[in-house]
Amino acid sequence: MPEETMKAVADEAKPPKNASLLDQLAVNTIRTLAMDAVQKANSGHPGAPMALAPLGYAIFDRILRYNPRNPQWANRDRFVLSNGHASMLLYSLLHLTGYDLSLDDLKKFRQWESKTPGHPEYGMTPGVETTTGPLGQGVGTSVGMAIAERWLAATFNRPGHEIVDYRVYAICGDGDLMEGISQEAASLAGHLALGNLVWIYDNNRITIEGSTDLAYSDDVARRFEALHWQVSHVRDANDLETITQALKATEGATKPSLIILDSHIAWGAPHKQDTASAHGEPLGVDEVALTKKAYGWPEEQFYEPKEVVEHMRKAVERGAEWERAWNSKLSAWAKEFPELASQWEAMEKGELPAGWDADIPTFPADPKGVATRESSGKVENAIAKHVPWLLGGAADLAPSTKTLIAGAKPFERDSYDGRNLHFGIREHVMGAVCNGLALSKLRPFGSTFLIFSDYMRGSVRLSAIMDLPVIYIYTHDSIGLGEDGPTHQPIEQLMSLRAMPRIVVMRPGDANEVAECWRVIMKINDRPAALVLSRQALPTLDRTKYASADGVRRGAYILADCQGTPEVILIATGSEVSLCVEAYEKLCASGVKARVVSMPSWELFEQQDRAYHEQVLPPTVRKRISVEAGTDLGWALYVGHDGISISRSDFGASAPAKELFKEFGFNADAIVEHARKLLGK
Repeated sequence: MPEETMKAVADEAKPPKNASLLDQLAVNTIRTLAMDAVQKANSGHPGAPMALAPLGYAIFDRILRYNPRNPQWANRDRFVLSNGHASMLLYSLLHLTGYDLSLDDLKKFRQWESKTPGHPEYGMTPGVETTTGPLGQGVGTSVGMAIAERWLAATFNRPGHEIVDYRVYAICGDGDLMEGISQEAASLAGHLALGNLVWIYDNNRITIEGSTDLAYSDDVARRFEALHWQVSHVRDANDLETITQALKATEGATKPSLIILDSHIAWGAPHKQDTASAHGEPLGVDEVALTKKAYGWPEEQFYEPKEVVEHMRKAVERGAEWERAWNSKLSAWAKEFPELASQWEAMEKGELPAGWDADIPTFPADPKGVATRESSGKVENAIAKHVPWLLGGAADLAPSTKTLIAGAKPFERDSYDGRNLHFGIREHVMGAVCNGLALSKLRPFGSTFLIFSDYMRGSVRLSAIMDLPVIYIYTHDSIGLGEDGPTHQPIEQLMSLRAMPRIVVMRPGDANEVAECWRVIMKINDRPAALVLSRQALPTLDRTKYASADGVRRGAYILADCQGTPEVILIATGSEVSLCVEAYEKLCASGVKARVVSMPSWELFEQQDRAYHEQVLPPTVRKRISVEAGTDLGWALYVGHDGISISRSDFGASAPAKELFKEFGFNADAIVEHARKLLGK
């Protein structure tokens, strides 16, 4: 950088416009804490926190309603840092405003077991509302939070008793707006007229590779206006008063708001301002010293002026008063509406109402049977009657996934108390919205075909990282969907979900297993669940002849058995369970001692003790066959070296389901033949 440009940059390092001396000190404290933490860690992203310090200060000091001593206060405003690489901006603000985040915590930025990880992580740092890092996820989740506020307000507020009225603010960057999920999120939010939602776009025109001119030339304002957003533009990220007025102007809006904020990454750094290196690298010891000099700041590391701490810690007193006033309103409302109050309390605690499963049906034996997507819809509706905060929808596929809540209204801009969400063909943001709903204490579900779980994998992964009890309902689960062909027939998706930590994947084999899966899933409150269902009808097994479906709760169970020790064990999930039962009957009739194990959930089975494992899969019985219409990857864990897997290692084909199952070897006769070869008979 030329010397005259360096001098000009340093000369610009003046107080934020329209700011008092105390405001200036506060903003520069935020900046220098971020610089020092990144430098001490020798890792991180200093540029955005330096640029956005005035914005962060304005939000936390002048706009946001929150209580640092109770980060989970129900009616707090939500703040999401979608460009999560700028985490030190958020950590500095949380520390200064009095959350349980000490100066020592800032000094441990990005270190083992610290409360200040490289990207914000929900549940690890007080005040972090959602895990962000994968760009676009934060703004996607913020839409879910805004939908939740609208639903809660429409459901629980009564005239003169408005107990829900919070707002959702999110900061995003160029990367967020380039990722496709943000387009899905903005489109949905605009369609729903979510006036409680505000995004602030950090328009710093820098990405890792250099200027955004390399790959990005959108007219962001016109794009968002076309998506039915209210758009404003602040030309100077240091103009504290204009920033504040722009934020206040969003209050009472009838559509979501976007504030475009022009900023300079690493503002005030003589050699690094407006450079790509300032995005993801420490400034360097010398540059930190020069930048502090430009700010008129002491060289001392992690310096925080006493008057700044005293001023920003007033947030503790403000927050306590806001919550006290709200608690009074809540008490008055609860006395007036005790039934609503009971629902609110159970929802906030993550509890299920008494009798929530009372109407779950038991399905009679039926050789023709029913598709598990059909039986799932019936069970879901039986539960929805008793759990009012169970809500969700599909990515334009509810008639196929059977997930509509009967008798409930759609969630629309003029009907925010509806429980049927229409996500449109937006799988990725559907997952992120479900995360936002779950973070708001609701019990959400999102549904699509299993093949399209790939489109939403990033959001599902964050559900798992955050331990959120989101329910994902995936139908059309195999080559069994038939004529739509290999583009729609999942092969690797089921195993891909199983590979993800902390998610419970369940693929039931008949209608009664579906009912038991829902009983299990509804009780899970610390991780997501994926319910994987068939398009085609599956026989409803005769449970007077075969084992009760309540074995589902243990992940795998002995469905059909022989006298004594079996010679061969057939293990299956989903639509292949009934094929194994048919093969079992043929093997038994021919004198082969066989066992059928239904294994709807690997994850639940792995939670069982060794004794149960050996009861279901005796180590001495080494002749085992797994049957699943997908990849065999992973099945060696259960069939061992002496077993085999009947699977599909290539893509499917376009043909009727029955023909595909026959051609690809998924039928009882093929299973019997494999068993005989394995046994040498």
